[in-house]
This record gives sequence, structure tokens and C-alpha cells, in this order.
Amino acid sequence: MLEVKGLVAGYGGGEVLHGIDLVVNEREGVITLLRTITGLLPPRAGKVLLDGKEITRWRADSIAAAGLVHIPQGDLLFPEMTVTENLLMGAYHGPTWAERNARLDRVYELFPWLKERRGQLARTLSGGERRMLALGRGLMSKARLLLIDEPSLGLAPLITQQIYASIHKVKESGMSLLIADENANHVAGLADRVYLLETGSLVREGPANDLLRDKALLESYLG
Repeated sequence: MLEVKGLVAGYGGGEVLHGIDLVVNEREGVITLLRTITGLLPPRAGKVLLDGKEITRWRADSIAAAGLVHIPQGDLLFPEMTVTENLLMGAYHGPTWAERNARLDRVYELFPWLKERRGQLARTLSGGERRMLALGRGLMSKARLLLIDEPSLGLAPLITQQIYASIHKVKESGMSLLIADENANHVAGLADRVYLLETGSLVREGPANDLLRDKALLESYLG
């Protein structure tokens, strides 16, 4: 579904990504960093392809409309909007808006607590609730691949378990996933393949079951 070839990117005069190659197949989950793929940071070199079609220089909103939906670190919800209003913002593209009610029903089925709090302002939610709302907003679009950046960032261990249980539900619904997370334990049983980056360079890749069982590798790179 998604292919990245030799991607180089950075900020100012510094280079952060150094020639990254990766692929995500349909209905698969993988780990890496995401901003350049989704058009938020222009690459200096390399290519991003969706279904074989190059999207490297597309605008971020065009990439989202094509089905690559980024759930950013920190969620970036609209604090003075209700839960339902935030969800509807995920369906703002014209063709998706016509299906908004059916998509709301789907999100409420995956996350029943969202329906219970549909009139509550986003700013009044807990950190874990905000993260679930961000996931739900991503699902309101015609997403084919969800790119989820650090879903466990700043959350207590129990809340992290709940968030990843929600992500498991999303994957079981048939969604493809690309996840960035510093804790390998969080993706055990979820990721199909792992890409391990160190200071912006790809150092290992392979089936998740193989890499996550390599204790020496995990201790060397992830502590």
C-alpha cells in the first residue's frame, strides 16, 4: 500500500532522517516516524508512493484525502468543541461528509464511551480520553492507513494499556497501521513488521515476532 524510498528530511540546516526505506502492506501494522510521509515536513530527497503512485510533493490535506491520515503526537484536538464536533472535523472532505452519520455510528461502536460523552468539551477530557478521541477522529475520514505518532506519550501505564487495546480494535476492523513508539512492548502482538531507527537512520527491520524476541537487540537500542 505505502512505499518509502530513500527518504531524507530535516529542520533548518540539520538532517533528521537519513535515507529511510520502508513498506506497509494492506491490513498491516509497522513502526517509524511520520511527519514527512504525510506532507507536514517536505523531504529533501527520496520518494513516498501510495499504491505505486508518487505523493512525495503533495499537500498534507491532499494526502489525507487520499487515505493516509495522521494522528499526531499530542492529539491536536479542538478544545472548545464537543466530542461529536471534533469527530465531525475528521469528515470534512466533501465525499466523506455525506457519510458522516454512518461513520459516527462506526466510531461509537468501536469507542462506546465517546457516545456517552458526545456533548462534552474536548478540554474537559483526560489524557487517555483525548487520545481515544483523536483515534476516533482519524477513523471519521476515509482512512485506508492510519499513521499514529507516539500514542502512549505522557500516559500512565494503565491508560496506555487501554489506548493500545483500542488500537487493536482498530486493526481488527481491517485498518492498516503505521505506528511510531519508543517502547517495543507496546506493539507486541500488534505490529506485523518493525523498523528500528537510531538517530534518524534505519538500523534493523524485519518481522515483529523475530525482532521483538531479540532481547540483546532491544536492550542495545531501546534499553
